[in-house]
Amino acid sequence: MTDKKLPQRNELPQEMTWNLEIMYKNSKEWEDDFSKIPELLEKFMAFKGKLKDSAAMLRDAIEASDAMERLAEKVYVYAHLRSDEDTADSKNRSKVDRASALFAEISGKTAWFDPEIMEIHPEVMAQFLQAEDLAFYKRSLEELLRERPHTLSEKEERILGMSSDVMSTPSKTFSMLNNADLRFPEINNESGTKVEMTHGNYIKFLECSKREVRKDAFEGMYDTYNKFRNTFSSTLDGTIKRHVLGSKIRNHKSALGSALFGDNIPEEVYRNLIQAVHDKLPALHKYMQLRCDALKLDKLDMYDIFCPLVPECKVEVTWQEAVKWVREALKPMGKEYCNTLEKTFEQRWVDIMECRGKRSGAYSSGCYDSYPYLLLNFHGTLNDVFTLAHELGHSMHSYYSHHAQEYHYADYRIFVAEVASTTNEQLLHQYLMKNTQDKNLKAYLLCHLLDELRGTIYRQTQFAEFELWMHEQSEQGVPLTPDVLSEKYFELNKLYYGDSVNSDQRIEMEWARIPHFYYNFYVYKYATGISAAVELSQNILSGDSRKIEDYFGFLKAGDSKDVLDIMKDAGVDLSTPKPVHDALDLFDKTVDQLRELLEL
Repeated sequence: MTDKKLPQRNELPQEMTWNLEIMYKNSKEWEDDFSKIPELLEKFMAFKGKLKDSAAMLRDAIEASDAMERLAEKVYVYAHLRSDEDTADSKNRSKVDRASALFAEISGKTAWFDPEIMEIHPEVMAQFLQAEDLAFYKRSLEELLRERPHTLSEKEERILGMSSDVMSTPSKTFSMLNNADLRFPEINNESGTKVEMTHGNYIKFLECSKREVRKDAFEGMYDTYNKFRNTFSSTLDGTIKRHVLGSKIRNHKSALGSALFGDNIPEEVYRNLIQAVHDKLPALHKYMQLRCDALKLDKLDMYDIFCPLVPECKVEVTWQEAVKWVREALKPMGKEYCNTLEKTFEQRWVDIMECRGKRSGAYSSGCYDSYPYLLLNFHGTLNDVFTLAHELGHSMHSYYSHHAQEYHYADYRIFVAEVASTTNEQLLHQYLMKNTQDKNLKAYLLCHLLDELRGTIYRQTQFAEFELWMHEQSEQGVPLTPDVLSEKYFELNKLYYGDSVNSDQRIEMEWARIPHFYYNFYVYKYATGISAAVELSQNILSGDSRKIEDYFGFLKAGDSKDVLDIMKDAGVDLSTPKPVHDALDLFDKTVDQLRELLEL
């Protein structure tokens, strides 16, 4: 669909758009709430210096903080949803900017709150925690007090806060170089037309059926990065040093321990993930050999890994069909879930169609006082159906969490954020496999599952292992030079992909283009999340009512417990390698299914 053919926002049928009027009927209502936030901030600021006076005083301060944040979130969410409907609308963009500025002001003025709580004498705080006035907030206070050994004096914290912008310079430099300044060569596409390669279209070149196109794109990409290897190694080295320095300043044993501290995740969980994936590398090697056989190559190269093994299914799916498939796929969740799911469509949680100026991509958003809204750009492809299932997983997770928990504990952690969404995708995959006799569609679905698991478990764990190695090197005082980084990355790549892949040496520069290496031990969560989803989807499909009830417990838990305890209650023990092993056993079995289907 070209931009010329895109409808204007006002040309879309109302039933294909989300209903934001449930939040604010008009701009005046939004402005009224916006104007109330400074008053709530002032009310909260009146507690400064008084938190140690009594348990009731501390409770009242927390309630005042929550009331302010709750309204501020609603104001911001409405503004960003309206802006995403039409990114060219300056009035809505202005609302977002004003709400963002207000959040920044609130953040600056309320920075005293946590340090003042931690300054309360331990004996006094122990009495507070036993008081009925603070019974509801005991968990969040204990979570905050866990940070006491790693919290500095007010003056030191202020210095760290003031220096955070300066310390983020390496990350900002990477972003500017990678996204704004880097230019890639022109590549002949499948039809022989020269096209400038970009971050956005690179994957399309790698999916091309003509190997010379894939090769040219791969070489053009990494030859470009190689020209700036010294700059990229400098920005990455600076970022890793920042993480290491921060962990030492805050008295953590390691950068890894510091990064995992917030979610209360033991280091063993991270290391167990890497070992579990190593245990199952033969399954990835087997898949690489299958790809080699299917593409009729003696050896694969890294630019052959994204090329589709079967022609993309030209399944055209109407919106009504997509909704029907997802409804059917999620029926094993039970009647309560399905009835709640219907609210998505009856109450218009979803903005479905692409239109001129609308934000690209897809997401689930919302706040405690709104629907869990979904933004889609539906074009009727099979991938669009999976996207619908995925975003519905997020929205249903938010819905149940918000309805089961008070505002204070309603938001779930990033660690578990992708579990419900990928569980839905697994259920959709199983439903489609069971309900089609089309051999080509089955092959496509098996490839889709394999590439999802490969990209989310194997690839992200390879990144996680490299990230851990970088931090450990830096902790030992080893400079992360481009040669050191490239040598280790190439070694890991050979280990992960095995003998069926004759890797072009250029892949050693892949470390330079991965933005997640600047996120401080984030990527492992992708691998643990989808591993949990595989196990949970199988639990749901078993029909065991107790296991389904346990899954609902996960959906409703919010932040009421530690994430590992929430997952354990749901039936997945992520403190052990078992969920990862089981997910990769499914990967292994799927490779065999695909080989049989392709008759290789």
